[in-house]
Amino acid sequence: MMGLSVLSALARISTRYRWIVVGLWLVLLLGALVGSRAIGGTFSNDLTLAGTDSQAAYDTLREQFPELSGDGMQAIVHSTDAAEPVTSPATRTAVEGAVAELAALDGVAAVRSPYDPPQPMVSEDGMTAMVTIQFTERAKDFPDETLAETQAAFDGVQDAGVQVEFGGPAAQAESGPSGSEVYGLLAAALVLLLVFGSVFAMLVTLVSALMALGIGLASITMIASTVTIGTSGPIVAAMIGLGVGIDYALLIVTRHREGMSQGLAPNASIEAAMTTAGRSVLVAGATVIIAILSLYSIGIPFVSSLGLASAIVVSATMLAAVTLLPALLAIFGTNLDRVRVRKLRKKTAVTNAATDAPSTSHPRPASGWRGWVGGIQRRRWVSALAAVLVLAILALPLLSLRLGTADGGSQAADTTQRKAYDLIVDGFGAGWAGPLLVTVDFGADSTPPESQAASMAVHTQLAATDGVSAVTPPRLAENGTTALFTVIPTSSPDDAATETLVHDLRDTVLPAAAPDSAAHVGGATATSIDLADTLLAQIGWFILIVVVLAFIVLLIEFRAPFIAAMAVIMNLFAVGAAYGPVVAVFQWGWWPAGLLGVSSGPVESFVPVMLFAVLFGLSTDYTVFLLSRVKEELARTGDADRAVRDGLAATARVILAAASVMVVVFGSFILNDQRTVTMFGFGLAMSVAVYALVVMLVLVPALLAIAGRGAWGRPKRRSSADAEAGPDGGTGSGAAGLTRVLVQK
Repeated sequence: MMGLSVLSALARISTRYRWIVVGLWLVLLLGALVGSRAIGGTFSNDLTLAGTDSQAAYDTLREQFPELSGDGMQAIVHSTDAAEPVTSPATRTAVEGAVAELAALDGVAAVRSPYDPPQPMVSEDGMTAMVTIQFTERAKDFPDETLAETQAAFDGVQDAGVQVEFGGPAAQAESGPSGSEVYGLLAAALVLLLVFGSVFAMLVTLVSALMALGIGLASITMIASTVTIGTSGPIVAAMIGLGVGIDYALLIVTRHREGMSQGLAPNASIEAAMTTAGRSVLVAGATVIIAILSLYSIGIPFVSSLGLASAIVVSATMLAAVTLLPALLAIFGTNLDRVRVRKLRKKTAVTNAATDAPSTSHPRPASGWRGWVGGIQRRRWVSALAAVLVLAILALPLLSLRLGTADGGSQAADTTQRKAYDLIVDGFGAGWAGPLLVTVDFGADSTPPESQAASMAVHTQLAATDGVSAVTPPRLAENGTTALFTVIPTSSPDDAATETLVHDLRDTVLPAAAPDSAAHVGGATATSIDLADTLLAQIGWFILIVVVLAFIVLLIEFRAPFIAAMAVIMNLFAVGAAYGPVVAVFQWGWWPAGLLGVSSGPVESFVPVMLFAVLFGLSTDYTVFLLSRVKEELARTGDADRAVRDGLAATARVILAAASVMVVVFGSFILNDQRTVTMFGFGLAMSVAVYALVVMLVLVPALLAIAGRGAWGRPKRRSSADAEAGPDGGTGSGAAGLTRVLVQK
């Protein structure tokens, strides 16, 4: 971890060359934005799952049916006029014209008219028709104009007064800003105003976080030109970056303002803040980065890309916190609190004119919080058990967690994907929204006639399988030995019955129907099932890696095995307490699912691992913040119970403020139209709230009271002038701590 001397040097450089530092950040921001426009890539989901059955099916499709290996799209044509069904001459002419136009487009491998025999894709009531479009490439490789030209081909149909909606893998749009983050930013600004009581302090915090966020997101866009980044990557990274960026800046600005209130000159106070709160920021940020980059251990490109995007933004916020923020604070100097929305609490300070150092009186922590902690210490076992009980109750729904990928029915009601899904289900059945692709290779020794006969036998077995609504006739590849079937389930893509069907086909039906053949089940629905299975198989190792790395970081920071182990275990409790409400709301459909406008369905496969990685890092922020202060108080007084009371009393207000910022920022993303983003924002907001209110304010003081001084090993006792500590929990935060950092070098 970066040493105090390095942090001091960074602070001195940033304050001395303040305008140059700010100018360099502006140039960097401008360059990143220009670069993202010039060489920026697009975002797409690379669901390559090495070693899975769905991947084997896709590989076979690409080798034997290259024209069908791209993604597909369904254009759903629906008439609301009973006198003009989709089979009417006018509508049919318009649809056939769109089909002809599509067939001539570059990138379109095949188009099937809904009126083609032997199985016309027209609903029984004649009001809905399905045009099936097959592209030559997967969505992540589409040129920018492909989707626009495809949808434009149906302009004539829509001009005729017929509704057209688009569904399927190729119709999935990129995740972009929804405007909800603006509400989060405004709410965060309000919280900062309430905390600081100063307009300039609020602005400095936001400017630092937003500049880092802009550079981080622009960098992600540039990297996307060479590395596949998932469609959720930018918005997940923005959510995390905005939260931690404001949080980190809040800690440093709070520490700096305290230094000035105790008599330090601005630059001296900034340096003290950097060597204390800045260190906490680096420890917390490094833990976040380590945790989310550990997603690479799972071996799924899509999940790893989300970790990479988030790590880039968090790195930018860390760098801004230790360079840009000190420069901005130096520019404002003593004017930081000039424009106030409320009066600051007055603190007395006697300054030494020769050193700019304040007097060595130790500020008394807030008596209200001391009373709170004292009550917990007197009832330590009851408090600890009550906190654990609350966390356990919140985590209970986790026992019924079902991973998967929500189908189009979980999309926002006003999206074309959701409208297409509803029309497909109403007109043809739920299974048509997520067909399965079955490939069967009968082997090189099989002749084309033998393969044809064997494929018909497979077709018969597939059609007779429970849970199968329809099976298309087999299509033989040019080699004459590989057959392709499209299987339509009776259930929707995210239904547990569809998952059961996929496993039955793989484990029972296909081995019996084609015993000496290589048979695989693929398609978007099967891929989603394999993604969930792969994550479940790898999540144990992933959790172990993150826990071990977090334990090592905390052990290095505190040099107390009990403290490091306690922090890790509390993090596990907090993550479990976040998972439970996610399952209850998004999988079971409990309140406030209706208020959020989300439909019940499986928990998105990658959300639990992303939540775990991010939350483990974020919780370290508060852990380091509080426990470092308690450790300093223990070294000063030698009284473990008093150290906890003074440490929490000095840090509780800032912990709650930082948690409030996180909650409102993450909570704002609940308003996003995409179910995955809503789920992620809800899980993060819940976890931070639970961690701050239950873990930090109840469970930590109770466990420290139970463990006593032995939890810290044998810390060296220092003089009171050496061990004053501040609300950042760093090297020192009281008057003497500031003096020691700046004067006694």
